[in-house]
Amino acid sequence: MKTELILYLLDMLGVVVFAVSGALAAGRKQLDLLGVLVIAFVTALGGGTLRDVLLDRSPVFWIQQPDYVLVALTAGLLTVLYTYFFKPPQRALLVADAGGLALVSISGAQIAEAAQLHPLVVILMGTCTGVVGGVIRDVLLVEIPIILRRSNIYATAAIVGIALYLVLKTVGLATGPATLLGMVTIMGLRLAAIIWGLALPVYRLTDQK
Repeated sequence: MKTELILYLLDMLGVVVFAVSGALAAGRKQLDLLGVLVIAFVTALGGGTLRDVLLDRSPVFWIQQPDYVLVALTAGLLTVLYTYFFKPPQRALLVADAGGLALVSISGAQIAEAAQLHPLVVILMGTCTGVVGGVIRDVLLVEIPIILRRSNIYATAAIVGIALYLVLKTVGLATGPATLLGMVTIMGLRLAAIIWGLALPVYRLTDQK
């Protein structure tokens, strides 16, 4: 029970952080309050919604537990209030997004893991949970989705962190420490990409002469 409570709280924290990143992104586009809350909502809950649809989990998690909706909207509203009085740091959006990616990707993977799916599917579902909300946010705000930007290690960080989590569980490490190490790996890779501009190699097709 204690472990389930911790995982639930981490999941909620991921919703909060992603909602904050969505609200910050909407604020930069000068949306009205409703627009900000919509972007906060889809950023926080979009990935988990697609995951549940793909896994045929009914009802979708935030319909079954409306507290997720309340937390996402509250976090978005509090972000608006905070930024009205204080200017957030330049990289606040990227850092918030990195935190949300770490928290939500592992929790999404654990849902797929609980369904006893193949490890590859677990990685894909966890990555989907972590990145899709940000993709929807960027599309709605007419931005190049962060997952497609060359200068960002994003989905790769989620894949590596989830894979590490599964490997650690396989070798006998308890769920709690494995979860923490997976999240730290995702967060660390994402922040390293932000700070040092790490990126995957670019594929270029050159004309043959």
